[in-house]
Amino acid sequence: MGLRAWRVFAAGRGRAPSGGAGKVRERRAGARRPRSATGQRDRPRSGLRRRLRGRRTRRAVGVEELAPQELAARIQARYAATRDFSADFVQTYVGGVLRTRATERGTVVIKKPGRMRWQYEEPEDKLFVSDGSRMYYYVPADRQVIVSRVPDADQATTAVLFLVGKGDLARDFTATHTTVGDAPPGTVAVRLSPKQSERDYDWLTVVVDERSLAFRMLVVGDPQGGTSTFAFSNLKENTNPPDSTFAFRMPRGADVIERF
Repeated sequence: MGLRAWRVFAAGRGRAPSGGAGKVRERRAGARRPRSATGQRDRPRSGLRRRLRGRRTRRAVGVEELAPQELAARIQARYAATRDFSADFVQTYVGGVLRTRATERGTVVIKKPGRMRWQYEEPEDKLFVSDGSRMYYYVPADRQVIVSRVPDADQATTAVLFLVGKGDLARDFTATHTTVGDAPPGTVAVRLSPKQSERDYDWLTVVVDERSLAFRMLVVGDPQGGTSTFAFSNLKENTNPPDSTFAFRMPRGADVIERF
């Protein structure tokens, strides 16, 4: 519909006025414009037309439409601003010739820089603690503690260290779009292949909330063809847990194996 067209009364269009001489009267210059059915005089809408022409409607670009490397950069920026977080997790490992499946559950607390506590509760107790300089892995049933050094900044050797600010997803990885079958709705996934070979993993897949970019899953592919999937729930960010959360107390009588 043209915006310059004026509305006319259908009853008077092309008809002779009642009681007239059969001629159609033409509106003289300067005469008042006819009124519409509402009683308001019609006015030209050229100004409105110009405004409509100048208006640009911009559709927001969703994260699922971003180039993979740009998505990785946004995830990196999101977690660079996150000081700490805690969550419940379910870890599922699938590997071996028979593709056996093992599932474990527990809680995790992470605080930058380099501190984390993974408390496994099912099917058996296990504890993984990093205090920022040393990492401790303890299985009570084995009465054994494995101690190793936390890698220097930007030199992560295990995938989970990216959760504590080691390395850079956009700089250190080549990103591609992917999908994860068990991913919850409203999420987006990006697969990250390290630009330099890593001894602990071949690739990572990060699944984040498509609105907040909060972590929902982390999938790790190892050199033996196995995959470890961490699914996070009840995520809490920036609660500032005390440093004592990440202090490891050596169990009495446990064997200590140092790997530096």
